[in-house]
Amino acid sequence: MQKLTENQVTPEEIFYQRRKIIQELGALGAMSLLPISSQAESQTNRQLHFVAQEKNELILTPESKVTGYNNFYEFGVAKDSPAKYASSLKTEGWALQVEGEVDKPMTFDIESLIKRLPLEERIYRFRCVEAWSMVIPWIGFELNKLLALVQPNSRAKYVAFETLYNPEMMPGQKNPFFGGGLDYPYVEGLTIEEAMNPLTILSVGLYGKTLPPQNGAPIRLVVPWKYGFKNIKSIVKIKLTEQRPLNTWQAIAPNEYGFYANVNPNVAHPRWSQASERVIGAGGLFDVKRQPTLMFNGYGEQVAHLYKDLDLRVNF
Repeated sequence: MQKLTENQVTPEEIFYQRRKIIQELGALGAMSLLPISSQAESQTNRQLHFVAQEKNELILTPESKVTGYNNFYEFGVAKDSPAKYASSLKTEGWALQVEGEVDKPMTFDIESLIKRLPLEERIYRFRCVEAWSMVIPWIGFELNKLLALVQPNSRAKYVAFETLYNPEMMPGQKNPFFGGGLDYPYVEGLTIEEAMNPLTILSVGLYGKTLPPQNGAPIRLVVPWKYGFKNIKSIVKIKLTEQRPLNTWQAIAPNEYGFYANVNPNVAHPRWSQASERVIGAGGLFDVKRQPTLMFNGYGEQVAHLYKDLDLRVNF
């Protein structure tokens, strides 16, 4: 595993190399990524990486763990099921619709969207509600940059997201037993303030490559201070609303999965503690590393102000 410190995060030459890799892969079509226009912009990107790390040492989770151990119930409930079955997901011609309380509703194809919004690499902690964690180098762009294109109006209080619904490509949507009995399509939501926060990104890649299907190709949400189920995958629709959306897990078990789902070691899940987490990729079967869970997953300096008037034990 690679240990990273504040001054070792994504050297500029590696950043350019990874962008070149994505260009050559062409997994989303003939992608042509915008170059960094100036040294100043490059420095801005590097500073954002430091914000993401909060000046702490992080150890990248092995890529094989990130792509082979995850939750994507559309492809089965076992941790290795998405890697086994998600190859059925086809992303050619993928469209992302953005609508609702906006002045300029638009539909984007992923290729043109990537050309329009320059990509950055963000190394973020990832904390699952099941009390395991990873550290992942995502590639993507800030959600607020996409929302700026559609111009939210004054009634836009929330942002709802929806995963592709296609039972032929996603067997978990066809078979309730295989797909965990969820009500599909999968839906998630943020407040407009959370969506506009610069830490919130839409990811199109990881580890210098385009997203594999099991990790939410071709585009997914990454909100690093929230539990993993908020990070909705394979998005086809974003809708800005005046009313709070009801997310999929909240609809099934509102006493276990709230709307906010902020990482909070002080609020236990009804069936387990959230005070610590199992670090994926650390040690073997009998050498499992646990570490204390950080409030807001370690991003409190950037996001705690969003919740200053909320009781986080009630608004979990």
